[in-house]
Amino acid sequence: MELPTPGQYNFSSLLNDIEKGQIKIPQFQRDFVWDIKKSAHLIDSLIKGYPIGTFIFWRTKERLRTIRNIGNREFPIPDEGDFVNYVLDGQQRLTTLYASLNGLLIEKEAGNNLDYSEIYIDLNAEENDQIVITDIQNKPSNTVIKVIDLLKGDFSVLAGYPGLYHDKLRKYKKRIESYIYSVIEIKEAPIDIATEIFTRINTSGKPLTLFEIMTAKTYDSDKDFDLSEKFNELTDNLKSVKYETISDANVLHLVSLLLKKECKRKIILSLAKDDFISIWDTAVDAIERAVDYFRGYFRIPVSQLLPYNALVVPFAYFFSRHKDRPTDLKQSYLEDFFWRCSLSNRYSSSVESKLAQDIKRIDTILTDELPKYDWPIDPSQEFIAANGWFSVGRSYIKAMLCIYAYHQPKSFIDDSIVNINNEWLKQANSKNYHHFFPKSYLKKTGESPENINHILNITIVDDFLNKRAIRAKTPAEYMAEFKIKNQKLADTMRTHLIDDLEGFGIWENNYDKFFNSRAKAVSDFLTSRIITQDVDKQEKQTKIIDDVEETEME
Repeated sequence: MELPTPGQYNFSSLLNDIEKGQIKIPQFQRDFVWDIKKSAHLIDSLIKGYPIGTFIFWRTKERLRTIRNIGNREFPIPDEGDFVNYVLDGQQRLTTLYASLNGLLIEKEAGNNLDYSEIYIDLNAEENDQIVITDIQNKPSNTVIKVIDLLKGDFSVLAGYPGLYHDKLRKYKKRIESYIYSVIEIKEAPIDIATEIFTRINTSGKPLTLFEIMTAKTYDSDKDFDLSEKFNELTDNLKSVKYETISDANVLHLVSLLLKKECKRKIILSLAKDDFISIWDTAVDAIERAVDYFRGYFRIPVSQLLPYNALVVPFAYFFSRHKDRPTDLKQSYLEDFFWRCSLSNRYSSSVESKLAQDIKRIDTILTDELPKYDWPIDPSQEFIAANGWFSVGRSYIKAMLCIYAYHQPKSFIDDSIVNINNEWLKQANSKNYHHFFPKSYLKKTGESPENINHILNITIVDDFLNKRAIRAKTPAEYMAEFKIKNQKLADTMRTHLIDDLEGFGIWENNYDKFFNSRAKAVSDFLTSRIITQDVDKQEKQTKIIDDVEETEME
């Protein structure tokens, strides 16, 4: 990378380079937000010869996703191999200049269009006054002139003004056309340096995400590849099966792991555009098949229940290498892997490093061998009881909810399947989370808050049931009512891991008995699916304190 180089543009060269497509606004720039009045102030500064700040351009042969239009003008794409100046600082000023000096109409959302032909010069204004204005009410028409008319009007337009204004007209036109624009060029820097410069310049704005950078870097019009659009297509497809919460970071991780077996930020930034584009369809197919597996084999109906969204990455990696559904050893080893990651705080930190480690474990599973793990898992009743405080953001709790969802919970009232929806599962106070022993009742018995608001006291029910049928009744009361209405109640309750209405202490309102019986049911489920290793015997899993998923890239 060369040192930044100061330079200059005159009026015609700046506008010509924009029109030739040599100066581009990258898509990661924020939307154009200036209004007409602020734009008029900028043109006023030009006429008065005031400095308007330095433009910072990134000069490179890379091709990024860009904003192709300013107003209603579409600019060409330079030939491959030609240099392009991408605007890192000065987008608002540059757009204002081009629109104002060409009298463009800029179309904004919600129909709030900006007409830049309606910027005027007040010919009666003094040098210290505001010369460029937008409000011409009460001003005679022969005392104001549009900026676009001053610059592009023919002789007859200018000659039509009173003679006392002719000197001003010539002076103002010359000042605009002779203004020298200050530029600093960052030459041939890698994209991560260019975007870091952009982020530091725009300290008041939101830093660019890795996905925004990669969207800019991988854009290819010839191959019709726009990462942002491709990702939106993927999420639209996943939305139809209620898995739309899979993140753009997860997708970048997978692509990088498929290409490089690593997925740290610097590795992702170093991926070649052609390689990225060529592997995209493979990655999408693998993600969709991983989602099908989560929904089918694990019976996880919605992505909001996934303990970690990052889990889609190793499973998609598996399906990129294995085109069929896993059976026999592969199936049991994958299930063991799923629960080991879900019941620990596996992806709560250092996600990229752990994913790189875990795809090596997936490679081992692909050879029908059991991977070695370096973290213990404890599926015991005691551990579940000690770590089950209910918070929907905790991966451990989501793992427990996955167990509940696996049994396809049914409505207490009529044995119909409970509809589980991503939107319903975001908040702990959702009506779909039912405290089997009501909180108000347990508070009266002196039960501790930790045991009241515990995953073992939670069932997934339908909204109607929670609002109208249960409310604050004790289990013995409301279950007696359901027993009359639902002839299959015993079978219904098995779908909630309540295997025995008599043995779970429900008719006696015995919370201790219920709590311990349900802990055993959950423990038995997990024990049958986890393959015990030496690490589980030698050291116990430590108490989980905070296992909320990490979403930021390292």
